[in-house]
Amino acid sequence: MIRQVILTEDGSHTIFVPEMGEHYHSIHGAIQESRHIFIKNGYHLMQADSISILEIGFGTGLNALLTLLESTTDNKTINYETWEAFPLSVEESRQLNYPEILKSGQDIFNELHKAVWGIEVPITSLFVLKKVWDDIRNFNSDRIFDLVYFDAFGPDYQSELWDTAVFRKIGACMKNNSRLVTYSAKGQVRRNLREAGFIVEKAPGPPGKREITVAIKM
Repeated sequence: MIRQVILTEDGSHTIFVPEMGEHYHSIHGAIQESRHIFIKNGYHLMQADSISILEIGFGTGLNALLTLLESTTDNKTINYETWEAFPLSVEESRQLNYPEILKSGQDIFNELHKAVWGIEVPITSLFVLKKVWDDIRNFNSDRIFDLVYFDAFGPDYQSELWDTAVFRKIGACMKNNSRLVTYSAKGQVRRNLREAGFIVEKAPGPPGKREITVAIKM
């Protein structure tokens, strides 16, 4: 898969995949988008001192980096599991400018990408990472999650990653009243989430996007 590093409007990088015509983040701002969707509408609403987070689509590692930096500020313990079918190489990750823009976390960002796949790796005293190199259609976990970042490639390109069966598998590993947040606001995605047993809500999107989706596990 050919991948190109490009700048988005907030000065942060994203990845563009020419054969799919797909970007990993919004061209209006990668950091801006991730903060709005996953931190503001997900992480910041968690009240517990210890949180288990599942991320579907590790991608550039931006969501994990932002979450880790937040955990150092509010002193929360994070168990972070992420599934990725097409990981970046460490060399590709070194081209990304997130620590430079955030003015923090260069060594930590490198550690996130260098972490061995398939085992729990303590990145800091508060943040334990487990990366799984696999397709999310094969999802299973022995964890029960408080929060899910669903950040797979868009349903227009890989609709099979957004179907009811995938959401049911994920829901089976979520606590009651836990949250799933995703950038997609497509009607079919919301219908699939409802069919999988979630209560589905709309939330305002980041710049360049009218709405995002929040799903509550009941």
